[in-house]
Amino acid sequence: MRGGPSICLIDTNVLVYAVDPRDAAKQERALHTLDRVHAGQRGALSPQILGEFFTTATRKLPQPLTAEAAERLTLDYVASWAVYDLTAAIVVVALRGLQRYQLAYWDALVWATARENALPYILSEDFNDGALLDGVRFLNPFNPGFDLAHL
Repeated sequence: MRGGPSICLIDTNVLVYAVDPRDAAKQERALHTLDRVHAGQRGALSPQILGEFFTTATRKLPQPLTAEAAERLTLDYVASWAVYDLTAAIVVVALRGLQRYQLAYWDALVWATARENALPYILSEDFNDGALLDGVRFLNPFNPGFDLAHL
C-alpha cells in the first residue's frame, strides 16, 4: 500500500468516466472527484479496480484508450495512490457479503476490500447511494447532492 490515511475506495466506474468523453458532465465530475480525493490523499484503489479499469478503458468503450495509454494511467495510479492488496481474507469476507447482502461477486470484493481495510466509504454509482453495510457507506459522486467536503 502507498499513500496516507485513506478514507474511501474509488470504484472502477469513477476511473472510467474520467477517460470517457461521451458524458461531459460525468467526465468532469469524475475528474474533479479524483483530483480532490487524490490531493487530500484520501482515496484508495485495489488491484481488482485497476484491472477492471484497464479492461473497460481498452475494450468496452466506444472510443477505447490504447493499451499504452491505459497502462500509463494505471501505472500512475499505482505510483501515486494507496493500493490495497486483494487477500484471501478479503475473498472470504466477499463471499459472506455475497450471501448476506446479495451483492454480485465483483461488487462484494470491492465492499470487502473497503471493510477489511477500515475504509468507511466507497465512491461508486453502482450501489444504493447512502447504503451502509458493516460500517462501509456507499456514496455516488455523480449525484447532484454529493459533496466531498462531507467525507
